[in-house]
Amino acid sequence: MKIVPEISRRSITKLINDGKRADGRAFDERREIFIEPNIISKAEGSAKVTLGDTQVIVGVKPTIGEPFGDTPNLGVLMTNCELLPMAAPEFEPGPPSPESIELARVVDRGIRESQLVDLEKLCIEEGKKVWMLFIDLHVIDYDGNLFDAANLAVMAALLNTKLPTATYVDEEVVLDEENLIDLPVVDKLALSTFVKIGNGMVLDPSLEEEEILDARITIGVTQEGNHVCSMQKGGEKPLTRDEVLDAVHMAFTTKEDLLQHLE
Repeated sequence: MKIVPEISRRSITKLINDGKRADGRAFDERREIFIEPNIISKAEGSAKVTLGDTQVIVGVKPTIGEPFGDTPNLGVLMTNCELLPMAAPEFEPGPPSPESIELARVVDRGIRESQLVDLEKLCIEEGKKVWMLFIDLHVIDYDGNLFDAANLAVMAALLNTKLPTATYVDEEVVLDEENLIDLPVVDKLALSTFVKIGNGMVLDPSLEEEEILDARITIGVTQEGNHVCSMQKGGEKPLTRDEVLDAVHMAFTTKEDLLQHLE
């Protein structure tokens, strides 16, 4: 765990208590967002997202496999995350860290619970062959709020993913690489992360804000369904009922500003 000088903690907390942030943003204001789609030529879908100085790259690689026994008519989604050592001094090579596992699970849960991908349309032959989507997420620069940046990158990559037309003939899958179809994305997910510092709750925390947070909550809101589909709590201290409800309200009121970047 990174040690934060007490003078920095007090300074940032005092600013928050006075209704201000160190970088001048409002409590409900995100940093600048840039999305670059189709940046990996050998992936069927890809994107790079820059949120402030946080940068995340996502690649989507489809393959054909067998469905799970309890969902014979549904395609499969799997999300993996790698925190590259060049992104931050505390990221180390080796087995997945708790932070990378949490990031992958939060992003994966948002995709599944929002049902933004029509998994039934990824079924080629029920009980035998389906499309399996492997989503690889790489953090290349860490300056706070990986959850929102990663979700945006995954959304952008899924939206530009294309699959070959697949048919099942004589117990085999035949692919037509000349006729590509769009991945069946039927909704969009806005993931919003808030942190509590002192007496305030702020959206899209910077790295220096994350380092001194009392509590964190990430809320997933769908665009079309217009409902909360996922939440993740972090930090050592609790949140009150009113603080959670205020965060949910802010997630709804700011979702369109976030999702417009995917247009």
